Amino acid sequence: MNIKVYISFLTDVLLHSITSFGGPQANLGLLQSRFVQKRKDLTDETLLEYNALCQLLPGASSTQNIVLIGFKKGGYLLAFLTLLVWAFPACALMTAIAILYDRQNFSAGFSILTYLKPLSIAFILSATFLLFKKAVNNAITRWIFIGASVAVLFGFTSPWTIPLIIILAGVATNFSKKRIPTVSAPQVKIKIRALFVFLFLFLIAGFLSEKATRNNWSHQKIFNVFETNYRFGTFVFGGGDVLIPLMYEQYVTRPSSERMVKSKRDVIKISSDAFFTGAGIVRAVPGPVWSVASYMGAIAVNDKSLFWQIVGAITAALGVFLPSFFIVLFALPLWQNLQKYVIVLRSLEGIHAAVVGIMLGASFYLSKDLLQSMKIITWQTVTINLIILVGCTYLLYSKKIATHWLVLSVVALGLISFFW
Repeated sequence: MNIKVYISFLTDVLLHSITSFGGPQANLGLLQSRFVQKRKDLTDETLLEYNALCQLLPGASSTQNIVLIGFKKGGYLLAFLTLLVWAFPACALMTAIAILYDRQNFSAGFSILTYLKPLSIAFILSATFLLFKKAVNNAITRWIFIGASVAVLFGFTSPWTIPLIIILAGVATNFSKKRIPTVSAPQVKIKIRALFVFLFLFLIAGFLSEKATRNNWSHQKIFNVFETNYRFGTFVFGGGDVLIPLMYEQYVTRPSSERMVKSKRDVIKISSDAFFTGAGIVRAVPGPVWSVASYMGAIAVNDKSLFWQIVGAITAALGVFLPSFFIVLFALPLWQNLQKYVIVLRSLEGIHAAVVGIMLGASFYLSKDLLQSMKIITWQTVTINLIILVGCTYLLYSKKIATHWLVLSVVALGLISFFW
């Protein structure tokens, strides 16, 4: 183990975490900028392959992407440390917000982050332009790129859109026989320890949660929080946009249902106001959107002491992120072994083009969403957002400006607007 290599890599992971806004598509652009162009930890092609694999798996795809980069750099230990460093800033901030929720009205202050929205779209667009040259270079990939862009623009909110696009793109490029298999590629050994740990935690979490509820343990909700979030991390496809509605059903709707009221079970219950406060603010927090789990974990036990709220937040965060960690590390060697076969090699050409198309479609969709989210639409606000979007895209693509300087600049602009 090279300590200097670990420290250098984890320092950049931390910097990535505190400057990563805009969800999985924007995160892919930041990964490309920092870990491909700057650090040379992997190639564009490897990053696209990692991203395609993560889009096909349940869990937090942004987290899985960076975990795979850590695994490539230093094995299981660095992969786990990468997970912790990547998730910590966002989870810590969301935990603090949950603790402050009943104590202080702080939401208005987040208006200084308003210009991060066009910046997050700029991250996606700049990465799209960079990756387009590598992934879209013939007729079939151009059609896949266009089709993926249009499909995402109109079907972005569906959790099935992106996995379906990737599958269809892989099928489309198999009609060509120009690609040949690399039969000399070495067989990668499949290690099932990650699968065993994942299944063990899944079973023990369910058992202890049910036992704690039935026996009315004094801190039963801590066990409930872990089981619920581990279940989310195991079965949720589609990222934060899917996770948050499922959390709403679990924490807000279900406890008030007639069946649950009759059962008189002491389940986790979160008020609608508290839920939407966390679900809204997490969009303005750098790092993974799945850090909203730590907020919900702290809110779930807000009738307890400060110590137990922190325990609830940590438990929820571990519960929601660990499945992503175990699943992607188990799936990676399977994916690598499959790449020896001609059908997979041909599929990768289409998958790479689809990923770039997905990024462009997401940019258009988020731009539309940005316009609709403006409380007051004037030519001044539209012009400012457009200038930030176009200007930051240009600076990222042509001038290779460091992302954290852009983030600090637009926050400063928001601060000026807030006090103007």
